[in-house]
Amino acid sequence: MAQGLDQAATVTAHDPQRRLLVLCLAIVYFVWGTSYAATRVGVLHLPPLLFGALRFLIGGAGLTAIAMARGFRLAALHGRWRDLLLLSVLGVAASNGLQNWAMQWVPSETGALLNASSALWIVLFGLTGRRAHHPGARTVLGLVTGFAGTALLVWPAAGATALAATPLLPQLVILAACLLWSLGTIYMRNHTVDIDLFALVGLQMLLGGAWMAVAGFAGGEAARWHWSLPGMLALGYLVVASSGFAYMAYAWLARHATPAQTGTYSYVNPLLAAATGYLLLDERMAMRQWSGAAVILAGVVMINWPARSRQAT
Repeated sequence: MAQGLDQAATVTAHDPQRRLLVLCLAIVYFVWGTSYAATRVGVLHLPPLLFGALRFLIGGAGLTAIAMARGFRLAALHGRWRDLLLLSVLGVAASNGLQNWAMQWVPSETGALLNASSALWIVLFGLTGRRAHHPGARTVLGLVTGFAGTALLVWPAAGATALAATPLLPQLVILAACLLWSLGTIYMRNHTVDIDLFALVGLQMLLGGAWMAVAGFAGGEAARWHWSLPGMLALGYLVVASSGFAYMAYAWLARHATPAQTGTYSYVNPLLAAATGYLLLDERMAMRQWSGAAVILAGVVMINWPARSRQAT
């Protein structure tokens, strides 16, 4: 009975929200897949924590202003501040702060590969809690297929060269950031903060950006700040596309999609990270990488293909 209710609460083949699911997945896939290059450019030109803090403070202020224009008032947060504070740490400050720091040494493709671990963590943590979801055999097969495709995609560049040349500590830091991000995703799923979605995401960003700013100033990053055109262009893209559209789409997915569906973005990210490097930075993709891309898409299709409805007996 509980499993049936949970399935009813998620998006199914006959649910009118199916198109919104596809749209949100597409936004998260594309924007976050191309954000690795923007983050890499940003942290190479600007101090990583203050770069991230400015991104989230601007994005959070914009989304919160939209929420208030739609009628949201801070009085609606009574009793919900604990959840918001925790989500701001897990989903913004700790996960993105650690990622930004590590991306100073980790190439974008390698970072995307390491972030593929989020899909497995999200499904694993999703087995517990008020809205626990146990994936079926096809979903598990899709997860394994997607991970294999991701490894195949980046192995020629990242496996043979970049991973060997990249220090171990930043790679471990990215893996830790993925674990914290996944915990935040499942916490949002199991502890629904019933407020306007713009306010939920915007306030998380404002609080998370504030934590990152405090850490950046405490770490002496203010003395290293300088205005850089490449850094500011990267910041602008991340504020509008990533902190705006993609975070809103991901928040919707965390509330309404299954953990397996939500986590598929981390498999598609390496595909788009590699494609962005190929198109914008003249980085070549070998045949094995194209094969990996096809395997990733097969895994995503297996996870997201509509399940057949069962007749009641």
